[in-house]
Amino acid sequence: MLHISKLIPQGAGLAAALLKRASTIELDWDVRQKSRFEATDSTGRQLGIFLPRGTVARGGDVLVAHDGSLIKVWAAPQTVLKITHDLNHGTAFDLIRAAYHLGNRHVPIELKPDHLKIEHDHVLADMLRAMHLIVTEVTEPFEPENGAYATGGHFGGHHHDHDHSHDHVHTPTPNNAEGPKPHVHGPDCGHDH
Repeated sequence: MLHISKLIPQGAGLAAALLKRASTIELDWDVRQKSRFEATDSTGRQLGIFLPRGTVARGGDVLVAHDGSLIKVWAAPQTVLKITHDLNHGTAFDLIRAAYHLGNRHVPIELKPDHLKIEHDHVLADMLRAMHLIVTEVTEPFEPENGAYATGGHFGGHHHDHDHSHDHVHTPTPNNAEGPKPHVHGPDCGHDH
């Protein structure tokens, strides 16, 4: 069994030629949110994955085996509920209301501009239909949002792995005579993030 304990989000920094040669594994959401599991890659190798607790594998991430080989993760199609608003009787705001109610129940949600996706659940499907939403069972990859306080993932949000404080103050200059201003992070802030 090939052991894996490292994940590179979206294969960042890896050469395209290396990624092209990488084997693949296709995993559903239930497995990708676990930090310890077994799988078989596209070449038939048995994999033992032991990632740091809280790590979530996303479609496009790359696993690095102890022997240095790379395995690209694909989000497997699975049964999910696709939620859209009724074009004749509702508005896109109905999706915001639905996301609010699902979030109150701590339901993992994939957010798209024109629809939501959740794992199959007949009780939630009934609740959403009662809100005059259209709920359709589909088989598609599922990539729910990380929570606002998630630390193990890499979708959205500002990464706090830089080693400086956020209380910088700019000192006045002739062009900035009105006094100190708080430091604002951005592309021109002058230091790495």
